[in-house]
Amino acid sequence: MINVCLVGNPNTGKTTLFNSLTGANEHVGNWHGVTVEEKAKSYQYNGEEFNIVDLPGIYSLSPLSFEEEVAVKYLLAHKDNLVLNICDASNLQRNLYLTLSLLELGVNVVLVINQIDKKPICKIDSIKLSQLLNIPIVHINAAKKQDMLPVNEALMKAAGRRPKYLLPYLNKLDLSSAYQYLPQSEDRQFYAIKLLEDDGLVKEKFGVSSDFGRSDDLASLRYEYIDTTLRKATSEKVRIYGKSRLDALLLNRFLALPIFLCMIALAFYLTFFTVGAWLSDGLCFVLDCIFFSPLSHWLSSLFGQASWVVGLFDNAIVGGVGSIISFLPQVGLLFLFLSILEDSGYLSRVAFVFDDLLAKVGLSGKAVYTLLMGFGCSTTAVLTARNMEDKNAKIKTAFLTPYMSCSAKFPIYSVLGGAFFGVSNIWLVMGLYLLGVAVAVLISFIFEKTILKSKAQSFILEFPPYRMMSVKRTMKLLLQNVKLFLTRVGSIIVAMNVVVWVLSNFTITLAYVPNGSGVSVLETLGRLFAPLFIPLGFGNWSLVASLIAGLVAKEVIVSSIAMFNGIEGGVSSIQSSISSLTAVAGFASASSMISFLVFCLLYVPCLATISVLAKEIGGKWTAFSIIVELAVAYVTSFVVFNIASACELFGTGVTLIFLATLLFVAFCVVLVVKKLKGKKTCPYKNKCLKKCKKG
Repeated sequence: MINVCLVGNPNTGKTTLFNSLTGANEHVGNWHGVTVEEKAKSYQYNGEEFNIVDLPGIYSLSPLSFEEEVAVKYLLAHKDNLVLNICDASNLQRNLYLTLSLLELGVNVVLVINQIDKKPICKIDSIKLSQLLNIPIVHINAAKKQDMLPVNEALMKAAGRRPKYLLPYLNKLDLSSAYQYLPQSEDRQFYAIKLLEDDGLVKEKFGVSSDFGRSDDLASLRYEYIDTTLRKATSEKVRIYGKSRLDALLLNRFLALPIFLCMIALAFYLTFFTVGAWLSDGLCFVLDCIFFSPLSHWLSSLFGQASWVVGLFDNAIVGGVGSIISFLPQVGLLFLFLSILEDSGYLSRVAFVFDDLLAKVGLSGKAVYTLLMGFGCSTTAVLTARNMEDKNAKIKTAFLTPYMSCSAKFPIYSVLGGAFFGVSNIWLVMGLYLLGVAVAVLISFIFEKTILKSKAQSFILEFPPYRMMSVKRTMKLLLQNVKLFLTRVGSIIVAMNVVVWVLSNFTITLAYVPNGSGVSVLETLGRLFAPLFIPLGFGNWSLVASLIAGLVAKEVIVSSIAMFNGIEGGVSSIQSSISSLTAVAGFASASSMISFLVFCLLYVPCLATISVLAKEIGGKWTAFSIIVELAVAYVTSFVVFNIASACELFGTGVTLIFLATLLFVAFCVVLVVKKLKGKKTCPYKNKCLKKCKKG
């Protein structure tokens, strides 16, 4: 077996190459944290077995973050492995910096130059470059499987090779000051170079505390050598990498945020209404006509209309799972739009736009990636928080991720908001998404000033050039997310809906009480906790019981409301019934419904996310996050309910004027208090102290 380590900078096509070589289906993205741990897969080629390990993206062998540390430690522990180093042809100068570090380490390197763009910024003479660096070089497009043949051939030829690299710039270094701390070994020169770079891992390994401060000189020597080599092996650049006229507009300090919000609003409009609504209605009709209605009639003829078997099928399976499946097209569209924004290179710009704002609350631009992934699935998003090099920043980022409105909450907004507001519901949905972000930023600010102050964090951001999306990759990612959604429907949601149906249709003595003909177990629990939610405007037992059920999966909230309101029959009847006010009779007004949606947005995430949080940040912080989430959800819902109720009673204009006045008065009070405190301090205090010291 030939063991291969796949190494490269972020955004060079590393994971795409891994997928093309092995036939895997790992997620591909142009940011830090997409690969946060090594991933291995074996494959056969020409009678030889290759085991290829995809390592997280790194810029050098001096790690600055968690994922870089994972990659460097693995490389140092597996020096005998072949190293497949991928570079982006459009950014070869920067990518070769890592290549030189690998050559300094003395590993067996095969260089792959990934030509993504049809119009390269320069023409590369691979043969000449191979001769200059003394390593085999293959020129490919990582997304094309037919280009994998020369890669496999190069790996087979390089296997067993014991290369000796001549790096003339190393002769200009004085390593004597570092050699005194190192024992004699074949890696002595490499570790001496790392000590000159003040590498934390190496200094810890050999117990060195001295600061050498020579890393800038070494970096300059490397780049000088790269420039000299590339002048001999490449033609003149015809355009500048990553620079686009679009950036003048999309990164404008005044327009960047409004443009981003408009893009998200357009995606939501197409997803929740026009295209998404048409596809959802069509799917409902097909499922109802072909499957659910015929099966329901057949069960009714066998067991009778009043049988618990028919009730279980109509309410738990059709009423629960069917109503969730009907949202599959809209969930798929949401993932599709996020994938398009990612593939185009725009999301990297979004990280740049938000980096300054997040820095003020103790986070970096890296947190943008985790928080944006939270709009898809909180469980997987929490995992990417581990790429934060600062422990407190990691805890905060993971802590805040559940406040992002994941795709599982979308059916709740669509059904309940649509019942009251129709097409205008898009503004409510946008408001909920923005509220989640605002609450997360506020909590991060509070933590930064109190219990979780972050250290200064490095954030290396590389703008990929704008590209057209890969239809093949986008469809593969879309199918993967659809499969995940259906898996959840077919396992957790089915099981939970059955449990909820049993608890809502049987008493403690196991007596069958369909359609509210008796007090069920879940109604008992709902009535027990319902008084707590009266100040929030939805003290109805069925709504409280649906929140309890939603702890397993947020999608269950919609199906639980459907069951508790006696909605049964095919999917189409569920959609029409649940969109009427009779299906949401537990809400006294639109303000109580908005309050309920705010609570759904901010309260405890699903059990899967809680389990991942416990693994990533520990049980104590997870328990603390649950307490904070419940408190924040309760207080925010209370405030929103009262403001919305005031708007209904007195009008939106009057309410807004009152709130603005209240805020202005509060601001004036704070300003006066600060002034009064300032007067207690003598303005000549410092001068007096200086005179006393002289005297």
